[in-house]
Amino acid sequence: MYTRVRLAAMAARPLARASTPLRPCLVSRSRALRRINHTALQQAIAGRACASTIAAPSPDPVAPAAEDATENTISEEKDTGHFEVKDNEAILFFDNIFPLKIINVLRRNESDTELADLMRRFDSSRLGIMDPIRLVKMAIPEDMPIKVTEILPRFKDGGAFVKFRYSSELDPADIESTLKKRLKEKPLKPWFNPFRGIQARLVRGTPWLEDLHRYPSSVLRVEFVPAEVGKTPETLPEEVLYSVFRRYGKIADIIPQSADSKEIPKYANIGFPLLRDAIMARNCAHGYVVPESQGGGAAGTMLRIAYVKRVKGHNIWNWITSHPRIVFPIIAALLAGFSVLIFDPIRQFFIRLHIQHSFNFSESRLYKWFQSHRQSFSFSGRREQWDNLSGVIWNHRLDVISQLREWLDVTSDNFIVVTGPRGSGKVEIVMKKALENRRDVVLIDCKPIVEARGESSMIGRLASAVGYRPVFSWANSASSMIDLAVQSTTGVKAGFSETLESQVTKILYTAASALKDVALSGRSSKEKDGSSSEDAWLEAHPERRPVIVIDNFLHKSDEQGIIYDKISEWAASLVQNHVAQVIFLTSENAYSKPLTRALPDRVFRTVSLGDLDHGVAKKYIMGRIQNEREAAEERKEKEDDNKTGAPNLRGLDTAIETLGGRLVDLESLARRIQAGMSPRDATDEIVTESAVDIVKMFLLSKGSDAAEKKWSTAQVWHLVKGLAKDSSLIYNQVLLSPTFSSSTSSSASDGEAALESLAAAELISIRSDRGHPRLITAGKPLQQAAFARMINDRVLVAKMDLAQENELAKIEAKKIAAAENELSLLGSLPRQTSESAGRIQYLLVQIDTSQRKIEDLDKQMAACKKVLSEEV
Repeated sequence: MYTRVRLAAMAARPLARASTPLRPCLVSRSRALRRINHTALQQAIAGRACASTIAAPSPDPVAPAAEDATENTISEEKDTGHFEVKDNEAILFFDNIFPLKIINVLRRNESDTELADLMRRFDSSRLGIMDPIRLVKMAIPEDMPIKVTEILPRFKDGGAFVKFRYSSELDPADIESTLKKRLKEKPLKPWFNPFRGIQARLVRGTPWLEDLHRYPSSVLRVEFVPAEVGKTPETLPEEVLYSVFRRYGKIADIIPQSADSKEIPKYANIGFPLLRDAIMARNCAHGYVVPESQGGGAAGTMLRIAYVKRVKGHNIWNWITSHPRIVFPIIAALLAGFSVLIFDPIRQFFIRLHIQHSFNFSESRLYKWFQSHRQSFSFSGRREQWDNLSGVIWNHRLDVISQLREWLDVTSDNFIVVTGPRGSGKVEIVMKKALENRRDVVLIDCKPIVEARGESSMIGRLASAVGYRPVFSWANSASSMIDLAVQSTTGVKAGFSETLESQVTKILYTAASALKDVALSGRSSKEKDGSSSEDAWLEAHPERRPVIVIDNFLHKSDEQGIIYDKISEWAASLVQNHVAQVIFLTSENAYSKPLTRALPDRVFRTVSLGDLDHGVAKKYIMGRIQNEREAAEERKEKEDDNKTGAPNLRGLDTAIETLGGRLVDLESLARRIQAGMSPRDATDEIVTESAVDIVKMFLLSKGSDAAEKKWSTAQVWHLVKGLAKDSSLIYNQVLLSPTFSSSTSSSASDGEAALESLAAAELISIRSDRGHPRLITAGKPLQQAAFARMINDRVLVAKMDLAQENELAKIEAKKIAAAENELSLLGSLPRQTSESAGRIQYLLVQIDTSQRKIEDLDKQMAACKKVLSEEV
């Protein structure tokens, strides 16, 4: 008969008890089970010899006592960690009783009350076969001559241990085979696993009732330990392990311990294709002693079985952190792909808006209406005067404007380059006149981009120039810090941060895609060539292409050459693909080098802007003064009706001759004259300011800025003195002078590089003839006057002459030292020959010549020191 506590209160108490986490404990077994004749068992089953024992329980006055005794036994088993197996008792393990994942829910509830409530609701199900305890009762045939004494659920293993009592005439192995045969003939499948029936196997070992966080795995680790203390276990071969574990299911693989491993105890890994088979093997064979007859040694070898830990989330994280050389590049690639997929269409949209000036108020209908009706407003007269004033300059540049418009209206895959000194009005001519009727125009000023501090600021300014947004310029700094941290810990760069070159390329080529969309936006299928390809249509309609104007090209090119290289390559791709037309505005003479690298074998379309003619400059100043005076008189009339007097224009022609035709200098002159100064006084003030700036920037500069310059103070002073006396110097004569050819300054040792740097700084201008430099002039007429003003300062002249003569003396002393060293070498020869006499004489003459120069320089330096000592 079943124990009353396991049948009467099965639905609530046993599962509630078993659901409480079991404490790990050791397991022991009683003496070996007796074996009897299998025929007796079959006869007993056939004759229902024990039918009365498995009938429905009848009221028993000792049932409460038996229930208490069983509960005490269960409690002891939980405390001691092993089943109390008495004579004629054995254990069966029933698999597939519970879902394997139920433990993930139950282990969060630690209190017995909550667990009992959960399982009580589960037990009260009316689905019958879904009741786990009912599954156990249905799995054991009623005619089987055994009496169940205990059921211990194993939630995380999805099964239950069933301890039963049998007659001494029966063999537990026969009971197992009979039960196995019955379950095969009449499979019992639970609701949660309709593809696999309940399996039952005899527990041959000593099960360990642990409740650790070790969950089932399809791979078992079988360790070989001694059956008795002090004995040596045997390492079982694969054949023995196969014969022991094959009965629990098909084996996928048996992996023995490597031969060179020193890990103790010895072990082998056994893999099962099915997880349920591994669970059955672990619960039934744990603690099984392999006898000597099967290769277990004289004392036998006990099998200690554990699940091999499965790969879970934290294991994946451990693998990720252990393989940064693989993971971080993959993450960087995924982030880059995500950025391209999500943000690039948004950025192209904003670039198109920037190119088409969709947010520009001057392109709106209201602004255009306002402009067309501006004569109705009070300041219309001044506006017309200003337009007339600007027209003076435009008429002077009319040929340049016409040439630019003609080039823009014809098909071309070449650059347009507009050169001229700074302040000559390149931007105004191109943007206001040549491109007056063009809408899709983008101006990219290189000056604020290359002068930005830090790569993030540089990227932000370039993105703003083309309308590229959103731009996360700060993200690269954070990525660089991550890269540095990863590289310092793993030795490999993660690749999160992007180089300046890659970011510039990304911005420019995203802008190229948007430019093509803008160029094709006006295409219509109704046109005669509307069905042609995109490239053919763009080539046939140059007037539809956007125009890119790149201002201040090569500004500080020695510091940010990579920016100009990338812009040149990008511009070359635009013109070659007929996506846009590109105009470069530059005041540098070396513009052809980067542009030729980007677009080789082309002769660029170039126009050059010079200074205004004397007559045009005078008309410009007169018009500017008249305009400002009338505006001032209009303001005075509104206030107190007092008109201002006419400014003094005496000496204006002389002032213009001194300043030249540079627009910036003419603007400065006009403002001073309007402020009440005479042209002569205004000119003197402008020339003085220019001279002071030259002294500060080129002659007396100190610190890190001076170390980065490619010229020396002596070289600048040599040019200032020469240009103050003559309007031009011969280029090669300057290079052959000792100051340029033998400079003692390491940063100014290359004379040609020094002249090019000074020309880039606009101190001087180099004029070429037939492709090679010929003359050196002042950067602009104003500087010519400033040079003359500097020469009149005797203290400055004495100080600069002293520095120059000191350097020349060092150069001659260096020559003398070199000659003396060679003479010393010749003197150390064993004997003097006639062949060396000429060389010795030459060196002696060189020493004498240099010595005479040093003496003259010493006299000149003494005179300079006297002037400086008398300075008040």
